[in-house]
Amino acid sequence: MPDIVRQHAEEAAFFWAQRDMLMTEDPPDVEVVAGIDKRLEANLDGLRIAGPAAWPFIVAAYEDFPEKGELFLFTWMAIEQADKERIAEAVEFGRAFSGDACGLVGALAWHRAETIGPLVREWIGAADAFKRFLGVSACIEHGVDPKQLLVRLVRDPDARARAAGLRLAGKLNRTDVIEELAAALQDTDEKARFWAAWALTELGSGDLATPELRRVAAANGPEALTALRAAIKASPDKHVRAWMGGLLKTPETASIAVRGAGMLGDKTILQWLIHQMRNPVLAPAAGAALLELFPEARDADLFTTEPSQIGQAFEEHFGDAMMRVPFADKVKEWARHYGHISV
Repeated sequence: MPDIVRQHAEEAAFFWAQRDMLMTEDPPDVEVVAGIDKRLEANLDGLRIAGPAAWPFIVAAYEDFPEKGELFLFTWMAIEQADKERIAEAVEFGRAFSGDACGLVGALAWHRAETIGPLVREWIGAADAFKRFLGVSACIEHGVDPKQLLVRLVRDPDARARAAGLRLAGKLNRTDVIEELAAALQDTDEKARFWAAWALTELGSGDLATPELRRVAAANGPEALTALRAAIKASPDKHVRAWMGGLLKTPETASIAVRGAGMLGDKTILQWLIHQMRNPVLAPAAGAALLELFPEARDADLFTTEPSQIGQAFEEHFGDAMMRVPFADKVKEWARHYGHISV
């Protein structure tokens, strides 16, 4: 029995971390993620059955390898068992993580909104800025409206909580705070400015948000793809194409333009995408654009994660790094076979 419980704990942490990684792929393979979800839930069921007897293995897993998957597992079990002391420990573990403590937030997302409701109501109005951030993050994951509290949250003195509040306003389509969102475009915090711009686009005021969204997209940072998609939504098609044409002329931003082309929904650009696939710098973006326009291409064995297989130029550019890149010739053959291109 102990060996089985240990296995459930280790696999649950592993599968959640794998799931989180897969969701960052561009674009994510939702069918593969769904398969991981089933395996994760099966292991969590095993831990539910084990109950408190699982704690020694969960604690040992976190002490041996305090990463996001283990934080997810620790937090999930603490909430599952309604163990206030363990929940408090999980919060402190999450506080020590850099970034957004995604393992802790992931556990809040995995539980039902009704289950975490008491915690969220306590945290969202807390004096502790990190707890407020967790409360808002849980609302984002579950689409829960904090009602009048949102006005305070979009002005929160803590930048992380404030950015999350601005993001929540966009997700909930809270047009009553649109003036707050517009004002937040001048925020001193970069993430707050970005999420304010994103939220304004969701609320139909993309004309205000376009400059900030385009700046974030062109910078090619962590929010670049989200910004790119929002920037495309924010402006008329002809303006978007003109902007992308400008990006394409600059080596530092050309890949953003290639990726954005796949977000326009125009399948007639496939021949052009195949041409971009022959350039090591642009190939990953062209491959992602292909998968967005033609999801069925995932099943056609058109990609490799070893760029050296394509040729010397790719080997020199990527070195030993693993990167999903398409075989341009295979894509061309596949496209001809299915009538997507004629030459």
